[in-house]
Amino acid sequence: MSSDTENTIHETAERYRNWGRWGDDDEAGTLNYVTPEKIAASARLVRRGVVFSLALPYDASGPQTGDFGRTNPIHVMLLSGTDHLAGEPDLPHGFGASDDAVTMPLQCGTQWDGLAHIFDRGHMWNGYSAGEVTAYRGAVRNGIEKLANRIVTRGVLLDIARYKGVASVEPGYAITEEDLAGCIESQGESSAVGRGDAVLVRTGQLGAGKQDGWGTYAGGDAPGLSFSTADWLHRSEIACLATDTWGVEVRPNELTDSFQPLHQVMVPNMGLVVGEIFDLEGLADDCADDGVYEFMFVASPLPFTGGVGSPVNPHAIK
Repeated sequence: MSSDTENTIHETAERYRNWGRWGDDDEAGTLNYVTPEKIAASARLVRRGVVFSLALPYDASGPQTGDFGRTNPIHVMLLSGTDHLAGEPDLPHGFGASDDAVTMPLQCGTQWDGLAHIFDRGHMWNGYSAGEVTAYRGAVRNGIEKLANRIVTRGVLLDIARYKGVASVEPGYAITEEDLAGCIESQGESSAVGRGDAVLVRTGQLGAGKQDGWGTYAGGDAPGLSFSTADWLHRSEIACLATDTWGVEVRPNELTDSFQPLHQVMVPNMGLVVGEIFDLEGLADDCADDGVYEFMFVASPLPFTGGVGSPVNPHAIK
């Protein structure tokens, strides 16, 4: 890493560091911006009773290639209907059942990065040592289970692809603060971003992957947030951020010889909870149709004790 790049990353990390902001024992980061009042207000955004699942199906046709150790889910049957018809297991009175199992990396599909997922110079969120994530116990601090009841709030969709007038933003395009502000202005009052909101950014890349084949979607070039948006993310006091891309930030990364530098600022320093591979296509179409870009957002991670990430079936409710 060049010294200029290293200095830029480290200075930015320290400028937007929230360690201790919610106490020395905090393990929820920016989700602390979500108050009971915020949750109650988000429920009042449900006007039509329409629910959008933002999850990509968890199956063998997902985007993963094996890079970074991530594969698509492997689903197997433990008991099937053909077993039942063959008399197995031998249960009384015609009783039968099916049962199944899945093997998958916790971050292979629509997922949250936990606050123990990214380290900065030996530390994770709130200054805890990276050594508190062990091979035996997983994340002793900042485990994903600590967030199991924390992600219910007002959601806002920022449809950057529609704002730019394209089906999918070009890989390598860095979304700036000016882009975010312009998108908010073009979409109107319902997309104004405030404290404790969940911000969902659509680039169209996931929709293109579903239609044309995944190619290098997982780990390859992608549109995404510019490193320069760190100030906006911090200043806006949002609760969480999710996109329809593999890695949220622009790839190739803007800074010379860096790897996911915005993650290094957002997760361990800012305490921002980050989501990836969110399917925003149906929601985006509906928002464009009715002109309403806000909704109740419910997206609890699965409480894997010590997990550093989690699959999720996020819901936008309008």
